[in-house]
Amino acid sequence: MGCWRGPSTVLACLLLLRPLPSPACPAACRCSSGEADCSKHALREVPQSLSANTSTLWLGYNFITVLGPRSFPPLPGLLLLSLPHNHLGLIHSQALVGLGALQELDLSNNYLTALTPETFLPLTSLATLNLGSNRLGELDPRVLRALPQLQALLLQDNPWVCSCGILPLWHWLSHNREKVQEKSLLLCRVPEHLNEYPIMAFRNESFRQCQETSLSAQHYITFLIIGPFSFMASIFFCTFMGSIIVVYHNLRRESHFWRRLRICRGP
Repeated sequence: MGCWRGPSTVLACLLLLRPLPSPACPAACRCSSGEADCSKHALREVPQSLSANTSTLWLGYNFITVLGPRSFPPLPGLLLLSLPHNHLGLIHSQALVGLGALQELDLSNNYLTALTPETFLPLTSLATLNLGSNRLGELDPRVLRALPQLQALLLQDNPWVCSCGILPLWHWLSHNREKVQEKSLLLCRVPEHLNEYPIMAFRNESFRQCQETSLSAQHYITFLIIGPFSFMASIFFCTFMGSIIVVYHNLRRESHFWRRLRICRGP
């Protein structure tokens, strides 16, 4: 056989027969064909030794509380990221950088209370977002507008505060009904008289008072300018009117004095 012609040839044959090294897989995960299952391992952060060709990442049922800046290693092919049932309470605006191919994100059953509009900006391909069973009282619709490919949104089982502050979200939900899953489970928690009332059951007239009393930032700036000016103008006016009254009384008193003086002197 040709493989026995010399030492160098033998070495080359051995290298060819050697199996290719398997992609990296963290000790706390089980990996196979692009899928990394790192769930139920009491992890407190995202493993950093994941293979770059990972397409599915399961991280549910761990103890991850914060996703800081660039919490994930480079995963250009990641399509599904599942993070349910952690203790996640904060997502940094740069936490999801590098996950531009992501199509499905599950953040359900966590402790999220707020999301900034920058949170999901890197996820230009995201089609499904699950924010159910968190602690969201309201949600800035700019968070959702940052997802141009969004097709399915889950928001059920959050303690929604149905005050005037929820009006922008209600507008977004009303114009994107086809994207909202489990609509009947979007229920008010506050105020008490609206507890368990479906958000999607509101109508335009439900927010009439909010629309009538809501003020823009320009209005507030106008008030800040006019307020001090009006105050100073009122002080000036009061001072001016007071001065006129004092002068008037002095003139009357002086006129009365000269009249009495003429009477006393006689003709």
